[in-house]
Amino acid sequence: MKKTCAKYASKLIHDGMVVGLGGGSTIQYLIDYVKDKDIQVVTPSVKTALKAQKEGLPILNTQFVDHIDIAFDGCDEVDSNLNALKSGGGIHTQEKIIASMADEYIVLVDETKFHKTLAFKAPVVVEVLPRAYSIVKKKLEQLNGNVVERTSNNKDGIMISDEGNLLLDVYFNEVQDIGLLNQTLLMMPGVVDTSLFVDTITGIIMVNEKGVFKKEGKGEFHAL
Repeated sequence: MKKTCAKYASKLIHDGMVVGLGGGSTIQYLIDYVKDKDIQVVTPSVKTALKAQKEGLPILNTQFVDHIDIAFDGCDEVDSNLNALKSGGGIHTQEKIIASMADEYIVLVDETKFHKTLAFKAPVVVEVLPRAYSIVKKKLEQLNGNVVERTSNNKDGIMISDEGNLLLDVYFNEVQDIGLLNQTLLMMPGVVDTSLFVDTITGIIMVNEKGVFKKEGKGEFHAL
């Protein structure tokens, strides 16, 4: 299904484009489908950059880019209002920078990732300046968030982002207002950004056993 989703996404990529590519296995397949096209790639993912470079696609440094024609990424959850959780990779801050530059920012998913409203089965990952760790943790708990320090079996201590900040996994139950939660988190002093995407995604390409479907904005899914 991931290959099928990537194949249809590749049809939206044309010669001369600057293309944003996120992380994940579907993006790896997408690179295979576009490796012979005359495009330039911007990515927050080291794995994606290595794959694209191996296939001969030029990589642009995000620092020197201010416009992207189209960008693709995966996610853990996405809903009918185009809210999403992109919690797995811990590179959401860089992903949002790329999304902000893109004319279109499309997530590629199978139907298990789609919900009418976000289920919050995945945590909201909060990237925090180290000096703000204690106060941000306290404020997150006051919002009834279950705060878990992100760790790895291959690293001692809390995992840090590429920018040197702490990553906290925060689990919320029964979120009534996703927009308000997003605004509240972003306004906390010391919070760099979160893995909750609101008013960022422009479309969804979803695959299931019946085929491939696309949703743009607030519209309905249509078959591709």
